[in-house]
Amino acid sequence: MSQSQSDPVRPTAFPGAPDPDTVDVTRDAQGQALFEDARAERIKDSFYRLVCVMERLRSGCPWDRKQTPASLKKYVLEEAYEVLEAIETEDWDLLREELGDFSLQAVFQAKIQEEADRFTIEDVMEGIVDKMIRRHPHVFGDLDLTQAEDVEANWDQWKRAEKGHTTADHSALDGLTKGLPALLEAYKIAKKAAKVGFDWDRPRQVIDKIHEELNEVEEALASGDGAALQEELGDVLFAAANLVRKAGFEPEETLRLANAKFSRRFRRMERLADERGQVFAELPLEEQETLWQAAKQWDHDKT
Repeated sequence: MSQSQSDPVRPTAFPGAPDPDTVDVTRDAQGQALFEDARAERIKDSFYRLVCVMERLRSGCPWDRKQTPASLKKYVLEEAYEVLEAIETEDWDLLREELGDFSLQAVFQAKIQEEADRFTIEDVMEGIVDKMIRRHPHVFGDLDLTQAEDVEANWDQWKRAEKGHTTADHSALDGLTKGLPALLEAYKIAKKAAKVGFDWDRPRQVIDKIHEELNEVEEALASGDGAALQEELGDVLFAAANLVRKAGFEPEETLRLANAKFSRRFRRMERLADERGQVFAELPLEEQETLWQAAKQWDHDKT
């Protein structure tokens, strides 16, 4: 067994951070057990059985045995989006199933790393528990924070201190996850910049910026410069993501809602055409537009 398995290195605790070794997470602030013994045993047993299932899969299934961290990336992403879909549709039975599938992917990745003597599933679980204790001094320590905004304001500071970043090597944009969907990345970049004061004061200013960028798109279109056009379109998208942020929403979620609305109305159009004995794809654009307006009215009436 490697040292990383037997003695994982802990991040440096920032001043005032609770010591995970002295915190009993199984009890509340008044010292009462969070769960009855029977429930606690069931929780432990169910997770242990999942780990055992993965142990059997890696030793007994040819497909599971040949998987690598890289080959499983697409499944991690798919399962994450299926969790989101279940939440958005409020299908709670489906959510229960999808959370199980997503949990399996975490255990799968940890099992592969254990086989390579890098770390174990115990290291993973202990690591996230320790991190949550350290970064919640208002829950597990003596810090008095009562508002969610106060917690958010301190979170990045705690992370930087824990990771040992100094002012000299620190950027406000540190900590961005690589590989995020571009729209979500734009939102997070702008949000981090806004925390240090680099932001518009009002949404109206962002709208003006979008108009400015659209004018530059028109100029790029007229010039026939494809590279310039792509750059300016990117600026429009970035500015639009900022407008959504300034309005108090998340652009990824906002676009998903728009996608769902368009899909719902488009399917309604196709159904209307079929009910009339028509093939939607063969209709002229004017008739398709008429069906679109009918689908929009149906959607408005339904909501």
